[in-house]
Amino acid sequence: MAKTISAKTVTVEQIGSPIRRPQDQRQTLIGLGLNKMHRRRTLEDTPAVRGMIAKISHLVRVVDES
Repeated sequence: MAKTISAKTVTVEQIGSPIRRPQDQRQTLIGLGLNKMHRRRTLEDTPAVRGMIAKISHLVRVVDES
């Protein structure tokens, strides 16, 4: 019998441009799978992902948490 894990997810949308931003902020956007304006990604809600979102909170917004 397989266990079903209902992983929480978070959807983020890029709302800021990486132009004229420090390299670490650009790399964090790429790490989240974002690179162009208004793109959305649904990611697993882990402490690492939450930390990345917090680091670039001025460039992304959380659309949905489930």
